[in-house]
Amino acid sequence: MKLTPDDIKQRILKALLTLERPSGATQVGAVLRGWGLSLSDRSIRLYLLQLDAAGCTELKSRRHGRVLTPSGRNEAAKQDVLERMAFVSGQIDELNYRMGFHLQNGKGTLVVNTTLLSSGAVEEVIRIIRPVFAARLGMGTRVALLKAGAVYDLQHGSVVPEGKVALLTICSVTLNGILLKEGIPVTSRFGGLMEFKDHVPQRFVELLEYGGTTQDPLELFIRAHMTSVRKCAQTGFGVVGASFREFPSVALPEVLKIREQLKKMGLNGIVAIGSPNQPLYGLPVSEGRTGLVLLGGLNPVAALEESGVENMNRSLAGLMEYGRFSEFHYL
Repeated sequence: MKLTPDDIKQRILKALLTLERPSGATQVGAVLRGWGLSLSDRSIRLYLLQLDAAGCTELKSRRHGRVLTPSGRNEAAKQDVLERMAFVSGQIDELNYRMGFHLQNGKGTLVVNTTLLSSGAVEEVIRIIRPVFAARLGMGTRVALLKAGAVYDLQHGSVVPEGKVALLTICSVTLNGILLKEGIPVTSRFGGLMEFKDHVPQRFVELLEYGGTTQDPLELFIRAHMTSVRKCAQTGFGVVGASFREFPSVALPEVLKIREQLKKMGLNGIVAIGSPNQPLYGLPVSEGRTGLVLLGGLNPVAALEESGVENMNRSLAGLMEYGRFSEFHYL
């Protein structure tokens, strides 16, 4: 399908929205190429000038580039609903492909969630999230806390603003990428909320299909104040973010082996692995497939939201080197 000039402008606005910082033609072009649209820097600059004239973008400086105006943000949000419903699934596939982590040597990039917080809230943040990691309610036990000026997204080169710190948690779709590089395709079916009783997972109480939502399901549940992660970490009773995935049953022995490796590396967020062709926590699987339930990488952030800590969160935010993450004990 050939794109019209208006279609291209819409994608440029969406790229600027994704970048979330002043950006030039080169940065916008890199995002567009990831979406299968290749444009020269010169062409992008011409479109940006037209968007300036329309009041959708404004030039911050020749060095740093452009940002969206309020009008531009509104236009960027007016994407076709079917396109937006496929956006999360598309993000997952793109990041899994770009992810460069190698299980054998424990090096490379992982998919991350980023949360910007006030630098004055660091002590409170650490006090809240430590018990969540200690209770093994996150995607593994590793986390990164970066100061102002540090790059917190290798894909887009985003920098932590002055007066802020960035909390980086490992996104659960990292597991998809790890298994994919081992030759095991994974299908992300649902994001949801899992009820725990006495520290034992019991059942899903909410579910959203990844292909049927315009945002990360857990992000929606957090904003709706539907989680009780902090309570679950303290008492063993509560509702936390989790997701349901499927993989080919023929790969079950290899997945079990990989799970043991992930435990040693602080990357294990797997709650349960089912039996071939059998339901798991009441959810059926396709023929020849096995179910897997994984804890949400955003659960520590959910605890911050529950505690009233002001934050700006973004799931599936980009890529970061595994070596930048340390065990939560060292925060």
